[in-house]
Amino acid sequence: MIMNHKLLYILGLTVFLGFMSFTLQEDRWKAPDGAKDLKNPISASERSESAERGAKIFKTRCMICHGAKGKGDGIGGKALSPKPQNLTSGMVQSQFDGEIFWKITNGRNDMIKWGPILSEEQRWDVVNYVRTLKQ
Repeated sequence: MIMNHKLLYILGLTVFLGFMSFTLQEDRWKAPDGAKDLKNPISASERSESAERGAKIFKTRCMICHGAKGKGDGIGGKALSPKPQNLTSGMVQSQFDGEIFWKITNGRNDMIKWGPILSEEQRWDVVNYVRTLKQ
């Protein structure tokens, strides 16, 4: 009987942790198809400098929710639902630059709509910084 309780506990815990993993990192937020066509206007030779500017913006505007390393574990995101995305994940990194730019611009739920706050260049700088966060 004790063995059955332990087995049920382990099974329940496994299911719960699997669900939490899904809700924390697998929320699929899709930008409209047209966002894929938005081209990054910053040339490849300027992207390193752009990413440096984006890192500064990220630190002051995004880190509170997305965490210091962009893993979605910032203190400000703890109570949010859905949780902030892990920007290092393949799910995020496989998106087109335009999709990430669109999401930064338009926000969703508790994520701020940065379009009216940051300039277009600043938003592209953040996109270029997000690209440096690959796992």
